[in-house]
Amino acid sequence: MIDLEDMRLFARAVTDGSLSAAGRELGLSPAVASKRLTRLENVLGVRLLQRSSRRLALTAEGSVYYERCLNILGDIDEANAAVGAGLMEARGSLHVSAPLDLGRQWIGPTAARFAAEQPDLRLRLSISDATLDVLEHGIDVAVRSGNMTDSRLISRRIARNVRVLCASPAYLDRHGQPRALDDLQHHACLMLHRPGRGILPWTLQTADGPRAVRVEAAITCDSGDLMRELAIAGHGITIKSIWDIAEDIRAGRLLPLLTDIAMIDAPIYAIYPSRRFLPTRIRLFVDYLQTEMERHESAVLETMEGKIPHA
Repeated sequence: MIDLEDMRLFARAVTDGSLSAAGRELGLSPAVASKRLTRLENVLGVRLLQRSSRRLALTAEGSVYYERCLNILGDIDEANAAVGAGLMEARGSLHVSAPLDLGRQWIGPTAARFAAEQPDLRLRLSISDATLDVLEHGIDVAVRSGNMTDSRLISRRIARNVRVLCASPAYLDRHGQPRALDDLQHHACLMLHRPGRGILPWTLQTADGPRAVRVEAAITCDSGDLMRELAIAGHGITIKSIWDIAEDIRAGRLLPLLTDIAMIDAPIYAIYPSRRFLPTRIRLFVDYLQTEMERHESAVLETMEGKIPHA
């Protein structure tokens, strides 16, 4: 018979990326944690993890088992919370993922405030521009913008959002202001690249529909936060979410460009695994996050008004 605590150790090891770290969280020595995992694999008759001194890697069987474990353990935690303390308290571990800029300015601080109100909740934040697989990395809630396509996940819209072409006043003083999309070909463009996907193209919404803009990248990088800093420093024109640069626009560090055609809808979503019974900690956090984002939404979007630069 499978011991639920062995299952919990396995799931925690995958989430933490370390069997010894998972063992410490559960009060087990490295030797005992290794024996418990081996016992689970023996009962199942399959290897769940490839283990080395440096890393853990899920086997194909382990990946399937991990997803099922999260569902089972989540249901158990939900049942225990319902019986022990009612349905309005968040308990256990909450793993939240968000892009760097959005996470640093909005999601991280909001999640920390939520956790401060829930004394039995342990918060884990993964703030990175890398797009982490929600199921593979044991993420409870991932915050992302744009259209969601993974049918294994639930997406809930939590805020309006637009992407904005922008540059610093110093850059525009030196190189002039673009008046049309074609003018961008003559400017230094700062563009994102992603591993395995290359440079992300600029597609802007025009009166005739979406239009791909052909530009040469003067600088590419894989960090949206660095891209913002480069734009502020006057290195070129980039595209950013209004949530990332609202304060910069208010302070005059960045100016929005071509706002009549460059307003791209890219709603912000909370993404979480599809579950029959959604754990209280996820439900309460997503409600809290949506309320907080909606509270700031109008002020963020209004930064576009009256900030269009003129010749």
